[in-house]
Amino acid sequence: MAFNFGAPSGTSGTAAATAAPAVGFGGFGTTSTTAGSAFSFSAPANTGTTGLFGGTQTKGFGFGTGFGTTTGSSTGLGTGLGTGLGFGGFNTQQQQQQTTLGGLFSQPTQAPTQSNQLINTASALSAPTLLGDERDAILAKWNQLQAFWGTGKGYFNNNIPPVEFTQENPFCRFKAVGYSCMPNNKDEDGLVVLVFNKKETDIRSQQQQLVESLHKVLGGNQTLTVNVEGIKTLPDDQTEVVIYVVERSPNGTSRRVPATTLYAHFEQTNIKTQLQQLGVTLSMTRTELSPAQIKQLLQNPPAGVDPIIWEQAKVDNPDSEKLIPVPMVGFKELLRRLKVQDQMTKQHQTRLDIISEDISELQKNQTTTMAKIAQYKRKLMDLSHRTLQVLIKQEIQRKSGYAIQADEEQLRVQLDTIQCELNAPTQFKGRLNELMSQIRMQNHFGAVKSEERYYIDADLLREIKQHLKQQQEGLSHLISIIKDDLEDIKLVEHGLNETIHIRGGVFS
Repeated sequence: MAFNFGAPSGTSGTAAATAAPAVGFGGFGTTSTTAGSAFSFSAPANTGTTGLFGGTQTKGFGFGTGFGTTTGSSTGLGTGLGTGLGFGGFNTQQQQQQTTLGGLFSQPTQAPTQSNQLINTASALSAPTLLGDERDAILAKWNQLQAFWGTGKGYFNNNIPPVEFTQENPFCRFKAVGYSCMPNNKDEDGLVVLVFNKKETDIRSQQQQLVESLHKVLGGNQTLTVNVEGIKTLPDDQTEVVIYVVERSPNGTSRRVPATTLYAHFEQTNIKTQLQQLGVTLSMTRTELSPAQIKQLLQNPPAGVDPIIWEQAKVDNPDSEKLIPVPMVGFKELLRRLKVQDQMTKQHQTRLDIISEDISELQKNQTTTMAKIAQYKRKLMDLSHRTLQVLIKQEIQRKSGYAIQADEEQLRVQLDTIQCELNAPTQFKGRLNELMSQIRMQNHFGAVKSEERYYIDADLLREIKQHLKQQQEGLSHLISIIKDDLEDIKLVEHGLNETIHIRGGVFS
């Protein structure tokens, strides 16, 4: 076999060397060394076989066991910033900050090692000197392909170990920058996120047992109470549970255990083992980032991300107060973010459906309330009239037998004046009578028009049109038949007339 990217066929003399699967590129996943292989990165040997370009070759060109191995760093931000869109991995413990920030958002501190790594990478990509002939150009292109993909090993010299290509190398093409929300919870809130490898329905059905189990993990202290803040579904049948612990003192006061303290307790080896037995795959605090942490994240581009692209991502941030740029390295990280976004979209749609139902219920309640208000207004008007009539009768009985007083006489005069103005033909009464006449006429014509107006259902109207169209087509066909029959009758009459004339001539 001369040049094989895929799995080996039957080989003799050497066992297949398995490598870790490559990310999304199965052809480079496993290779094997063969006794009669034409390529080898080991020391040159006289194989006595025909090489790639013909003739007897003294140097091999084989891939060995290097290609397709991954370093396990393709998870990107999954372990540093936590699953979902949170940044729970950051807390106030110095050791944790150094692990998170140093591992993700800082460059290696050993300058000579980094310089040698860059020199070796450049040699592997541009000018390998492994074989000393034209095959080194093919090897350079192969190394470039591996560097672009972000996996494999780049061989370039017999005396120097190969370069490990990871997705964090600056030549990897499968990178992008997205934005994630920054949490706004304080450390005093004590919120800790536990990611369970179970479905949300299972967690909700066993929530009480889960709280009791977590209380046992905390030592079963009676002064501690475990509370569930929220439960949210995550992709891949995982569930996020946000908890906080309340500590009650003997004097009756209570406080929440700080998130960093609770997280440090959960990270202990024995406690972590107990949590894993409960199905916990990840634990992290949900606290806001300090200004120093945000500054350090923004100033130091992640490993393998071009500083120019990182600066442009900071400029393009739609909301720098709530969002922070995060790198997306490899298809696995892109798929994770896509699943998270799909999950959030479903949750938003569910919330919108709930809000829509609430709005519909409120609209129904508003309609019912408006009808009741109108009914109560009419009842209030009737009661006001009845009250006024009662007051009038009571006042008449109370004033019975008394002479008319001056103020009453003055009020009577004013009422007579108003009555005269209303009864004047050119004043309000005449106009009111005219308006009443017009209203009666409009009501009469409206009633007549409403009696003559009718509506037909759209489906029924469509059926009527279709039926009339069929009737019209039938009549047209019948008319054409009648016309043809008339033509035939005329021909028959013409033939009969000619026959009668011929017979008359013969007899004469």
